[in-house]
Amino acid sequence: MEKPILSPDFTIEDIHKLREYNYFVTKDMTPQERIDYYNQKGRAFLKEIEESRLQKV
Repeated sequence: MEKPILSPDFTIEDIHKLREYNYFVTKDMTPQERIDYYNQKGRAFLKEIEESRLQKV
């Protein structure tokens, strides 16, 4: 499954697309692989947030 393209308005359909995509990505992972996957994605998101905060200052 390809990564979904989200609309500029970020609608409920976008949320459904993301959830479906995430299911297909993680459905065959072991519990530990899922934990590592979510931790990696979470850290990347936090890094983006911090970088955007630093640019505003």
